[in-house]
Amino acid sequence: MIEPIGIFTVALGLYCLTRGYGATVTTFIVLTLLGSAAALTLGGSSVPPAHLFLLFVLIAALRTPSLPGMAINALRLGKPAFWLAGLLLYGAISAYFSPRLFAGMSHIIPLGASEYPSTGGTVPLGPVSSNLTQTIYLTADLLCFVIIASVCSTKTGFRATFNGLLAWAAVNVMFALLDLATSATGTEELLQFMRNAQYTFHDSDTVNGMKRIVGSWPEASAFAGMTLGALGFTGTLWICGRYPGTTGLLALCSFVLIILSTSSTGLIAAPICLFLLYLTAVLRCGISPESRRSTGVVLLAPPIALALTLIIVLQDNLFRTIYDYVDLLVLSKSTSGSAVERGSWNLAAWQNFTDSLGLGVGLGTARTSSFPMALLSNVGVPGTVFFLLFLLSALRPGMSARTFESDVRLAACNGCLGLLAGSLVAGPTVDLGLLFFVLAGLTASRPLARLKEIPLLPLRGSGILDRAAEARHSHPQLSLHSRKHQT
Repeated sequence: MIEPIGIFTVALGLYCLTRGYGATVTTFIVLTLLGSAAALTLGGSSVPPAHLFLLFVLIAALRTPSLPGMAINALRLGKPAFWLAGLLLYGAISAYFSPRLFAGMSHIIPLGASEYPSTGGTVPLGPVSSNLTQTIYLTADLLCFVIIASVCSTKTGFRATFNGLLAWAAVNVMFALLDLATSATGTEELLQFMRNAQYTFHDSDTVNGMKRIVGSWPEASAFAGMTLGALGFTGTLWICGRYPGTTGLLALCSFVLIILSTSSTGLIAAPICLFLLYLTAVLRCGISPESRRSTGVVLLAPPIALALTLIIVLQDNLFRTIYDYVDLLVLSKSTSGSAVERGSWNLAAWQNFTDSLGLGVGLGTARTSSFPMALLSNVGVPGTVFFLLFLLSALRPGMSARTFESDVRLAACNGCLGLLAGSLVAGPTVDLGLLFFVLAGLTASRPLARLKEIPLLPLRGSGILDRAAEARHSHPQLSLHSRKHQT
């Protein structure tokens, strides 16, 4: 059944097709925010708006003469998409055969509905409904990666993807603030239009009186995990000196919201993301004018961190407040009922891995609480190898060139790693989400010509105008200011 938000998604897709593939890609990226919405409801499964809109992105790409050839080239042996396609192929085969081949030989925490009554615990291994849905999601991930990698090889596509990711980070902050505002004023029903998916929602939970921030996601853990990607992307752009006013504000807001979200996933993974940003600054620092911001971060971050630590330690009330917050969400979390349950998921997942002789019990079969365990238990050693080969071949942004293009690709790489950090803490499935593969596709893209710095302007024109713009050596929408500051 199509939902009202699904009708809006279709109408928006048809409109974007008239504006060209650039506008379609930008809109698609923003729609990946709606993680708690369902455009379509098929039985007990929900189709998110972004997955429905991906069809319009595909149509827009196929209408552009150069993009289908680029997409086919992206699937060649040794390319990142080739390894991702290998993971999909093995996952699809295992999703059908493994639960039947190893039926009853192990016990699983089922990800979807099984033939046994749902008790919240383990059931004998067998086919589950999520074998099909996870295969569909992974197919969408591959399609998303190939399209974005191809689209970002054009000037229009690169501009559209960059603008879309900045808009994603800004709208994510906006939804978080709306979540807090509606909770404080008792008007939560205003956001129910996008909370219609067949999920278990935790949008009204509190921790010691603090509202758990969920934004446009079903729970605080999902919100914090996805916001880590925004922190990695915008924080890297700020370090590189790209639109520092906009990117710096978005990175700061994203970090604060992660900390205030009351998510243990965010509190554990945020320091990893900050360390990654500091490492990026260390690798970029130098005496050239282009490196002054990263050099400043390298020199000033340690004394500022030390000063803040001393202030917190010397202020007993402040120290006790922060310690109690961290203790509640992280230090004492291991003894909570939720942590014990999630730990049992991982133990069962490891048993699934060993019982299946390292082949996995099938894509989408077992629920876990850590992405590595999801890989090993569901797709075994072969699927894990395919994913690692994809990751190593896709996330190679390069740091020698200080061009705008290379800085954006580096930011996308750090955004991917931020999302991975969150998934390492609490990743229930092999599917990392469309945003991860948007960032990975941008990182892996190889633009045809050197790009000038992209102005933060709305996309204009039809697909015909977009293709004409790509044919010109200079970008027609660059302002005089951006021409003077091209890299």
